[in-house]
Amino acid sequence: MTIIAIANSKGGVGKSTTAVHLAAWLHELGHSVILADCDTQHSSSEWVREACPGVRSVILDKPNDILNELPSLAQDADFVIADGPGSQAETSRALLLRADLAIVPCKASLLEIRALAKATEVLRQAQDIRGGAPEAVIVPSMIGKRYRLTKELIEAATALQLPMAQTPLVLRQPYADAPGQGAVVWQMGSRAREASVEVKRLFSEILPDAKQQSQRIKREAKGAA
Repeated sequence: MTIIAIANSKGGVGKSTTAVHLAAWLHELGHSVILADCDTQHSSSEWVREACPGVRSVILDKPNDILNELPSLAQDADFVIADGPGSQAETSRALLLRADLAIVPCKASLLEIRALAKATEVLRQAQDIRGGAPEAVIVPSMIGKRYRLTKELIEAATALQLPMAQTPLVLRQPYADAPGQGAVVWQMGSRAREASVEVKRLFSEILPDAKQQSQRIKREAKGAA
């Protein structure tokens, strides 16, 4: 899973938040990481440069650049995290034609759930072309603290034949404050503790091998010393 796209054709669902935190988490595990900012606003590349300078960021906001350059970037890092655009179908399609895994943040409101099929249309096109790739997982995002998994969201994910992460991202103020502070939530002290635990749990669920590889590398390094 070298190239991971954070993809949803709808804006405002937490794509950049997910991309920057995932890139920083993988970097802190000891992996080499490149963040590819594929949105014309370029917000995630600016954010990650402040929050995690060890993560290299590049801007790829044109379809041909994505198709041509993502594979070579994947040769230079353990992971490439690509923050997808909110509405540009051709850019999203190019990204999903190169991705190994698509993480699809989705708000849990009824309107967002009804729009999920449309939001994942480009993903389905890429999977048809590539014989099933990229793999994909829906992440319930920006949900209320008292939220319970709704029948509608379960049915939407089932109809699309997409797995859904068991760890949701709750609507919390630290996520909103993090870009302005040039930080990720685990750099923001005790007030962001719940957000920090939550987002790391999500990534450990989606990418268990990344954490296991990191632990193995650390054991081997300790043994060599």
